[in-house]
Amino acid sequence: MDLVNHLNDRLLFAVPKKGRLYEKVVAILKNCDISFRRSDRLDIALSTNMPIALIFLRAADIPTFVGMGKCDLGITGVDEVQESNQENVQLSLDLNFGKCKLQIQVPEKGEYKKPEQLIGKTIVTSFVHLSSQYFAKLENTTVDKMTTKILYAGGSVEASCALGVADGIVDLVESGETMRACGLTDIATILDTSAHLIESKTPQSNNLELIETIKSRINGVLTAQKYVSCYYNAPKENLDKLLVITPGRRAPTISDIGEEGWVAVSSMIERSQKGFIMDELKKNGASDIMVFEISNCRV
Repeated sequence: MDLVNHLNDRLLFAVPKKGRLYEKVVAILKNCDISFRRSDRLDIALSTNMPIALIFLRAADIPTFVGMGKCDLGITGVDEVQESNQENVQLSLDLNFGKCKLQIQVPEKGEYKKPEQLIGKTIVTSFVHLSSQYFAKLENTTVDKMTTKILYAGGSVEASCALGVADGIVDLVESGETMRACGLTDIATILDTSAHLIESKTPQSNNLELIETIKSRINGVLTAQKYVSCYYNAPKENLDKLLVITPGRRAPTISDIGEEGWVAVSSMIERSQKGFIMDELKKNGASDIMVFEISNCRV
C-alpha cells in the first residue's frame, strides 16, 4: 500500500527494462539529474530528487501503458509505437540513438528479389501489425482480405527461412551482421526507427509542469551531445566571413577585447564539424581558437 501511495504522488515514466535501449536511456536520465536506485528485484524505481517513478517495462509494452494514460511519459522505439497502434501517444523528442530499420528479408540465394514476389507467401515477424499493413497496401486490399500470411514469432525470427517456416521475414536491422550471418538480404524497408521520448495525449493535469521540465532537460542533454562551444578572437575586418562559418544555433556572442580592431566570438558549433570549422576559422584570420565540451544546457 505504501508503494501505491508513493506512485499516486508521482509522475510515472516508462522506460525499457533491458535490451538495446536500456543503457543509453539510463545514461540520459542520469545526465538529466534524475537520480534513482533500481533494485534487481523490482521494476519500479522512485527518484530520490524529483517526484518521478520510473517504471521498467518491455520496450514493446511502453506505448500501451502511455497510450492508456497509465504513464505520462515513456522512452521506446518508433517501431514499437507504430506496432502498438495506440492513438493516444505522441512522439515528443527523437533521442538520436537506437537507430535501425524494419526490413523485409529473404534468403540471399533465393528467388525473391522484390517484396511484390512475396504476395501470397508466408512472412514471420514480431511486428505483425506493421507487416500486415505493409502487405495489405502492397496487395491493394484490407488486412482481413490479403492473401499474404503473417505469422508471429517473439524471437529468433531470422531462423524462420532456414527452418522452412517462412518465405521471408520482417525484422529490425541495425548493423546487418546477424542478417548476413543467417544468409539473408533485405529487399525493402518498411520503417526507419530510433528511440523517442513519447507522451500521453491526455497526461495528468498536475504533472504538466513537470513534463515540460523533463522534456527541457532531455532536450538540453541532446543539444550538449550534438554541439560544442567554440571561442576565438577575430579581426573586425574579417568578422562577416567568420560569422558565416560559426553562425551558432541562434546567433554568436561578440565581445570587445582590449586590443583595437579585434573582438572575441563565442558560438555553438556542431561537434561532427568542429575540425573543419576550426580549419576554416584559421584560414580566414581568426586566432586563439578553442573548443570546449558542453556538459549540459537549456535551449
